[in-house]
Amino acid sequence: MDGREQRGFEIAATKKLQQKGDLWIVPSQAGKGTYVVDPTAVAATCSCPDFEERLEKCKHVFAVEFTVQRETTTKAGTVTETLRVTYRQEWSAYNAAQTHEKERVAVLLHDLCAAIDNPAQGRGRPRLPLSDSIFCAVMKVYGGDSGRRTMTDLRDFAAKGYIDRAPHYNSVFNTFEDSAVTNILHAMIEESAKPLAAVETDFAVDSTGFSTSEYRRWYSEKYGREKTSAIFLKAHCSVGTRTNIVTAVEVTDSATHDVHMFRPVFERTARRFTITRISADKAYSSSRINALVVNAGAQSFIPFKKNATGRMPNRFYPERTRNLWAQALSSVHVSPRRVPDALPQAVERRDDLLHDQSEVRLAHSLEDAGRSSERNSL
Repeated sequence: MDGREQRGFEIAATKKLQQKGDLWIVPSQAGKGTYVVDPTAVAATCSCPDFEERLEKCKHVFAVEFTVQRETTTKAGTVTETLRVTYRQEWSAYNAAQTHEKERVAVLLHDLCAAIDNPAQGRGRPRLPLSDSIFCAVMKVYGGDSGRRTMTDLRDFAAKGYIDRAPHYNSVFNTFEDSAVTNILHAMIEESAKPLAAVETDFAVDSTGFSTSEYRRWYSEKYGREKTSAIFLKAHCSVGTRTNIVTAVEVTDSATHDVHMFRPVFERTARRFTITRISADKAYSSSRINALVVNAGAQSFIPFKKNATGRMPNRFYPERTRNLWAQALSSVHVSPRRVPDALPQAVERRDDLLHDQSEVRLAHSLEDAGRSSERNSL
């Protein structure tokens, strides 16, 4: 229990907190004022100066968490049970977002595609503009329908002016086969995340697998039968922990280790965001990654593997890298609670906490389109 959590426990034990609807009125520990805590937000908020400066849990938020308890008197004594904090669903906003999601995604995607430079038309049959082909490919993946069933949506998009004309579904398939589209999709993902650079400073890096329609088969002498295994790809992502915005994506085959893809997604995120802290799992526990994060002026919250010693006998590592690695491990040994107390909440599913479902679906569609293009170029 750190200092703020301890003071929050004292407030909950000695002060009277009042609940008004979804909000809590928390008395000041030192003076006569009060602060308003909203525990129903994605991350609990407070009106005190400490929270406004750090944007992290303050002692008043901890006091509310300790207060949300129920004491029941039984024959055996007093039993304290922690109540589950429930959140009221804003059904009007939820329904409006769901019923207008596809339309909103099309508008956002059209604005992104408007920045794509279309190659000049030379001789031959009129070509489909590159911006239109990417728009159609992403919307096809977003909708989840087959190419033929997507034609109805494409004709509707053409009528609304998002594309010049509805292409043939084979033209959409050709876009997935074009490896040159990959860099454009990377730029679109990064550009779509750019507006959140003012509020997002903490990030988490991880990878996730995407299955394909391809399988490998072999005969196993050990089991005496044919075995199959699905071929999948890996998407290495950098995600903001406050808004869950996807800031960079790299797609590789399934055999590529996560540690090798940390640098590209980290550096591409650093081009548009000020990174304060970075979180990852033990797969990224590496002296080179630690040095990369520290040299960028950020804090690394990556747990060490159980066999980490801090010693780096390899003479090919720079001395500064060896020193940073040893210092990082030493700080954890000296204060083992420092990492979990300050560790920002990493995201297991990128769309769990987003309210704007259209943006997360758009990010997923861009990733899926990039994955298809990467698969064809591998």
